[in-house]
Formats: sequence, C-alpha cells, structure tokens
Amino acid sequence: MDQGSGFEAVFLDPVGQAVQQRWADAAMTVAFEELPPVSAFPVVPGRRWGPGLWWSATTGRHVAAGSNAMRAQLMVLDRDPDVTGLAGRPVRLLWRNPRGQVRSWVPQLFARRTDGTALLADCPSHAGADGERARGAAKAVAEACAHIGWSYRRLTPLDDVLAANLKWLAGYRHPRNAGQPGLMPAVLEAFTRPRPLIEGASAAGDPIKVLPAVFHALWHGQLTAGLDTPLHERVPVGPRDWSGPQTGDAG
Repeated sequence: MDQGSGFEAVFLDPVGQAVQQRWADAAMTVAFEELPPVSAFPVVPGRRWGPGLWWSATTGRHVAAGSNAMRAQLMVLDRDPDVTGLAGRPVRLLWRNPRGQVRSWVPQLFARRTDGTALLADCPSHAGADGERARGAAKAVAEACAHIGWSYRRLTPLDDVLAANLKWLAGYRHPRNAGQPGLMPAVLEAFTRPRPLIEGASAAGDPIKVLPAVFHALWHGQLTAGLDTPLHERVPVGPRDWSGPQTGDAG
C-alpha cells in the first residue's frame, strides 16, 4: 500500500445505495457521523446481548450498537466534550495486501472530533480478542487513518465498576433530567465545594427531585465524582474543575 493511496471507502448514500470512493476523498467530503451502518451488526446465537440502539446525548439521535462492549465505549465517547458526532459501522475500508488480494474491514465505531478529525475504533469484548484477521485489519485501518490525520484504536474494555457507574449515570443523560428551571443552578451551587452526594442533594431541595439533576450534571461533566469505585450516597461530589477524585473516563 502506498501511504494510503490504495484505500477505498464503501458507504451508503441518503437513499441507501452503496457508494465506493477513494478513501482520502471520502474522508474529506462525507459526514460519516450521519450515515447508517454500511452493513448490519451480526447476531450471534447464545449471546445475552445483541444489536440495539444507543440514544446519544451528544447528537440527540440513535447510534447502532452491536455488542455490550460497544455500548460501553459509546457511553465513554458520548460523555467526551471533544466528540461532536457518533455512528456505528458507517464505512467499510477496502485495500489490497502485498499479494494483491482485496481485503476489507468495517470498524465498529466512528467518532467525529471538534477539530474535524475523527476516530475509527473497534470494541473487543476482552483483552486479547484479536485474531490474525483483526490484527491485520487493525494495522491497515490505522495506516489509512494516519494518512488523512485521523486515528484508529482498539478500545480497551472498561473496568466492571466504571462500566456500572457509567450505565447508571447514562440513565439520566436526557435533558429532561435537568429538572425544572432554576433547579440545575441550585444543584451546581450546592456542590461549589466538594461534599457527599446526599448532603449536596438535600441542600438543593427534596432529594427525590434533586438527585436526577445531580446525576445528569455528573454525566455531562458539570459536576465531578470518582467513578472507579461504586457510586453511593456518601460519594464525594465536587464542581467541574475539582482536582479531587478522578472521573475514571477511559477509552
């Protein structure tokens, strides 16, 4: 492969027709974050979690997800302030190996960054889940991305505690959980200085009404708490710029 010049991209146009285009050209002109999957996620018999949809707080749209591991990585990227767009399997890359054989790969995730560049990623379910084909594809896709100033990664599976905490907070990501007008400013004021979760919630009003807003603020990074240990009512919560417990964001 000659510095990426041999890569092609296959994606679906607005009416669902497959389009094949030189990769470098497609990367400059196609809004992959707005496209549907170029091919369906496989359904594997016996697995407890199959393909589904993730509602993105970043875009306000659904993103196709093919596995529990992919959904976990979507949670991380959906909280990342540097991410402006997300899509599942929107593009297939084609190339020829040194023997002239055509090879292809569909990365599971596409994430657009604020500077216009993008991340293509795969989401293995566990460390070491990379056969020979996956390793070869990872090398090729990384080369294709580097050629245009993008990046490719095989995202490390999340720690179980972090994944559980993100899943809990994700349940409050929708704007409706910000509460009535005036509630969110009161919540942020209550945690101007770090304090236990339940104490700050009680200071802002009825905890039953306030806690959803606190969790919403934690999801969106308006408040900070350590996510590497299980969330509980006494977990310390502080303002956005608090240098206390790390958020545990991964990926």
